[in-house]
Amino acid sequence: MGSTVIRVRRTAVYLAWTLALMPVQAIGLALRCSWTARFPRFYHRQCCRILGFDVRRIGEPVAARPVLFASNHVSYTDITVLGSLIPGSFVAKSEVAGWPLFGRLAKLQRSVFVDRQVRSTAQQRDAIAERLAAGDALILFPEGTSADGNFILPFKSALFSVVFNREQAITVQPVSLAYTRLDGLPIGRTLRPFFAWYGDMDLAPHLWRLLGLGRVEAVVEFHPPVAVADFSSRKALADYCEQRIRRGVSRLIAGRDDAAPAAEPPAPVADELPAAAVG
Repeated sequence: MGSTVIRVRRTAVYLAWTLALMPVQAIGLALRCSWTARFPRFYHRQCCRILGFDVRRIGEPVAARPVLFASNHVSYTDITVLGSLIPGSFVAKSEVAGWPLFGRLAKLQRSVFVDRQVRSTAQQRDAIAERLAAGDALILFPEGTSADGNFILPFKSALFSVVFNREQAITVQPVSLAYTRLDGLPIGRTLRPFFAWYGDMDLAPHLWRLLGLGRVEAVVEFHPPVAVADFSSRKALADYCEQRIRRGVSRLIAGRDDAAPAAEPPAPVADELPAAAVG
């Protein structure tokens, strides 16, 4: 499935664009230029055009800083899609740092690398805390891994703990992401694995197949932001984000996003939440 000509053309243009801009970001980071926080968004927007992704946004990313964006995770292409809309850095699994090319790109975007296999995440929490204390925007995939795009995996609450017990006010914004159309036609359950990367799929053949497809519509919905202070625990915050994102993804893949989304209930305040144990 797909065109070899399109694959070759997209790969050549993507590599030329990427290799040309990598030194620009590297120099900017070395000189501590303020524009390096926004430059990746410019880069990712062009990558979306090159790779055939039409990104449609619902809602607005919050301007408040520091902020933690929490999104569902479908594929490695989520980085480019979300990066085209959000001027921020990703919280990525530690293996990504060693990937050829993509690992270097992640470092240039100042990603925070975490090891989700270890029981203790104190070091990772400290790294995230430092970035939030500096007033940065971080993008987190609370599922801990990617799914097939048809459903949301349970959120892991461990890394949400970093936003609690801090003097600084931190905002969290749930984000729903879905790949909805291919060349204008709805993407059904059977075609979704062409875009989703999960389980034991090999990266190289999946990417090669994806590059040969037509125009892909990706829809990103930004839900109303919430204040961490309104929640009693990281578990309560994780559950809240999971509910909002799950509802949004279900609506997007069902094609019910043309009309205004149904009003969402406000975030429950601390005394309305169960005293969930941290864990």
